Amino acid sequence: MASSWAAAAARQTATITRLSSPKSAAQAATLIQRRGLAGAADHHGPLKVNFWQDPMSPSKWKEEHFVIVSLSGWGLLLFGGYKFFTGGKKNKEEEGK
Repeated sequence: MASSWAAAAARQTATITRLSSPKSAAQAATLIQRRGLAGAADHHGPLKVNFWQDPMSPSKWKEEHFVIVSLSGWGLLLFGGYKFFTGGKKNKEEEGK
């Protein structure tokens, strides 16, 4: 049991010393962690802007701003259509006079 612990400790120590002090630039390059699929900072195409910075170009807007403006516009259109076709809310006192 003690010999297996000693062997494991020796392997761990050898691994740590090998990783902590690379002998060459090629060995150091293999230890650099790659980003993989984390490409949030890699921009492809034109940068997106806030809708108030360029209100006449929806293709340049950020996606979340486009969604907010589009849903707000549809909401106003539907509410305005509802008010127009129903005539709005009238008070009963005004109708009697």
